[in-house]
Amino acid sequence: MTAVVAERRQAFRLGRRAILPYLPGSCAWGMVSGVVMVKAGLAVPWAIAMSILVNAASAQLAALPLIIAGAPLWVIIATGFITNLRFVIYSAALRPHFAHLPLGRRAALGFFMADFTFTRFMRAAQEGDLPAAHRDSWFAGMVSANLVAWHCSALIGIIGASYIPTDWGLEFTGTLALIALMGPSLNARPALVGAVIGGLVALLAHGMPYKLGLFAGAIAGIFAATVADRISARHEPDPSEAA
Repeated sequence: MTAVVAERRQAFRLGRRAILPYLPGSCAWGMVSGVVMVKAGLAVPWAIAMSILVNAASAQLAALPLIIAGAPLWVIIATGFITNLRFVIYSAALRPHFAHLPLGRRAALGFFMADFTFTRFMRAAQEGDLPAAHRDSWFAGMVSANLVAWHCSALIGIIGASYIPTDWGLEFTGTLALIALMGPSLNARPALVGAVIGGLVALLAHGMPYKLGLFAGAIAGIFAATVADRISARHEPDPSEAA
């Protein structure tokens, strides 16, 4: 039993070490989101509470203009749901690695998963760098380090927002941070097709009330990626026939 605990702790430490190159991006995005929330008009205590409870910068920033504008509650909730639909795809990609775990452990890992940790895990899986055992501990090490970095940087952004000039264009900086984050994930044709179609639809539907163009873009992107994935699967050679 002691040996197993030691192995799990070692895997946890290796996971924390693996996410280190990604933490500067996570900190930058967390700080930008904290500043933008306060600059948009959200009180500091509410910004802190939202950052801790929601734990999703993209959903926070998508819902924030709707909250400030007094949009209906169902629109705010649906916006956050649609914005985070990508985590359904993330979870499906991670399922083969964690399907053997108890439901509670899978739920905990999924709740604290972020874009950076998913990207790092899938890159390790593609390169064959995942540990042979205790992958959940390795993933938990990544998640915990990213979570601490994220919340600390968001808190710094929220508290320091009053010292940052409004004309710095931080909203655009946040957009650039998201592009830099999602870029490495677009290494497969379905993901690229989904991103292009979703972005075009969202751009064309920009004038819809309550920013419902985001809904249209997200749904169109997911549908396009699904269709592209099925088409790619049909054109892949059958391993049994190759043998």
